[in-house]
Amino acid sequence: MLHVVPAFSRIGEENAFAVLARAQALAAQGRDIINLGIGQPDMPTPPHVVEAGIKALRDGHHGYTPATGIPPLREAVARDIRRRHGVEVSPESVMIVPGGKVTMFMAILMFGEPGAEILYPDPGFPIYRSMIEYTGATPVPVPIREENGFAFSAAETLALITPRTRLLIVNSPANPTGGVTPKAEIDALVAGLAAHPDVAVLSDEIYGTMTYDGETHHSLLSYEAIRDRLIYLDGASKTYAMTGWRLGWSVWPKPLYDNARKLAVNAHSCVNAATQWAGIAALDGPQDCVAEMVAEFDRRRAIVVAGLNALPGVSCIAPKGAFYAFPNVSRTGWKAKALASTLLEEAGVATIGGPDFGVHGEGFLRLSYANSAENIRRALERMQGFLSERKPG
Repeated sequence: MLHVVPAFSRIGEENAFAVLARAQALAAQGRDIINLGIGQPDMPTPPHVVEAGIKALRDGHHGYTPATGIPPLREAVARDIRRRHGVEVSPESVMIVPGGKVTMFMAILMFGEPGAEILYPDPGFPIYRSMIEYTGATPVPVPIREENGFAFSAAETLALITPRTRLLIVNSPANPTGGVTPKAEIDALVAGLAAHPDVAVLSDEIYGTMTYDGETHHSLLSYEAIRDRLIYLDGASKTYAMTGWRLGWSVWPKPLYDNARKLAVNAHSCVNAATQWAGIAALDGPQDCVAEMVAEFDRRRAIVVAGLNALPGVSCIAPKGAFYAFPNVSRTGWKAKALASTLLEEAGVATIGGPDFGVHGEGFLRLSYANSAENIRRALERMQGFLSERKPG
């Protein structure tokens, strides 16, 4: 019998991929499935970015690159951070990685061990908790509450810090809720962290370009007081519709950078060369493609929020960022995961049950409006019929 180390029994999953696989299997059987489960823009990667990747291949960029990323891309990331956030970062602090999860993996591995505690948002991206448990650290959920607009509470977060806390993970704009934390709350969090100088912070800002209703994204990079312990996570997947290219980046404080470099060398060697040159075109090229995509998501957001609030037993506050709605379905009488599963099997609508994002996700579904307006309307019609006719059990 093979003896795999016990840590692997603690690894969780991102159920969106399981739902995607089931939706694809049903579609292969001839079912008409509308997928509002996966968090992936339905728009193509901008043509100038695609051309840059093709040109890189034609120009012979076929080999290994530095583990930390090619210098021109690291410089482009630094320019983008200056343009978007008004913050100066050195390209020497930038790490190019194959997708946002790698930064999470690195940060949690650095700080997670038995006896340590790591705070993470709940409901939140499921990989946070999965990786914390893998390291043997204790996951400490920070409740993300509907009554707070799905923003985190600085006071509630700070109250959970103990002498065992090693890392705090924050995410705004947030997956799965679409919540955006106001600047005043971030200010209060940073001020309170002064009393906890040994706690590192991982700020997941992968949806930073996607805000609505006049909301502004405030990067934790803007706070000099925590720059020496802040790990910044971003990437191209959502902003430039490049999910399959696998391109992310992070900014690390100097004491941690070489640890991240060594992990890159051991784990993936480097990000593929052509993708990195495409990333330069994305960051340095015209940004109207980003504005157009966000405007389209905003249009769909209005459709999905109005449609959800018209469903029996369902209410939905307007998300302020990302491309997710997180409707409250507790008054339908259904448990969230059972509702999500039955909607897929019987109504042909793929969603994700809130508990897949944490214990505080019960009573909610996640719907991605990174699908066409037509498909969103069709899905809402199916959900209306289902909830009007189908009772729990």
